[in-house]
Amino acid sequence: MVAFLLFLMAFGLGMVPFGLYVARFVKGIDPRDAGSRNVGATNVARLCGTPWGVLTLALDLLKGFIPCALAVGAETGWLALSLIGLAAILGHAYSPMLNFRGGKAVATTVGVFLALAPVALILAAICTLGVIWLSGYVSVGSLTLALTLPFFCLLTGNIGMIPLALAVMLFLFWRHRENILRLDRGEEMPWRKGKEEEGA
Repeated sequence: MVAFLLFLMAFGLGMVPFGLYVARFVKGIDPRDAGSRNVGATNVARLCGTPWGVLTLALDLLKGFIPCALAVGAETGWLALSLIGLAAILGHAYSPMLNFRGGKAVATTVGVFLALAPVALILAAICTLGVIWLSGYVSVGSLTLALTLPFFCLLTGNIGMIPLALAVMLFLFWRHRENILRLDRGEEMPWRKGKEEEGA
């Protein structure tokens, strides 16, 4: 019963489009109509400024972290933990509040694994930030996170989280399929360019 309630909580939190609310509050705009047309933190940062993007990132991260941290405390078992984490991620990506559309769920994924496999997440995040810094592309960093999470779950002994990490890897690549095509065509917007335009 506890696991089921946390599953519902995870999906309920996941479906709240914080990026939409932040953008409307700050600039009265809908992020789905501008920039990359995404409600995630990267687009909010480009449209509203870095501090607001960071706020959106934190809120989206908490959507995954809170229910999973509670599930860890309740000792629900690795299968229930995985399903609760997946519920938060899918709630964000396919929000009923946005006609079953949403963000790419990277920040929510970070929150999930911060609760379920913190050391693996930190190692993957270090790789991710390094790739973003070197490449200038947030999307490349997000794909790096997706690729490295299963490896670091294995390396750190979080064997029970490997199936979830593999599922999330495939899901994040699917959610970034348009970014991958833009990268291939040389049309993807670099993060540094977004920051330069923000300060212009």
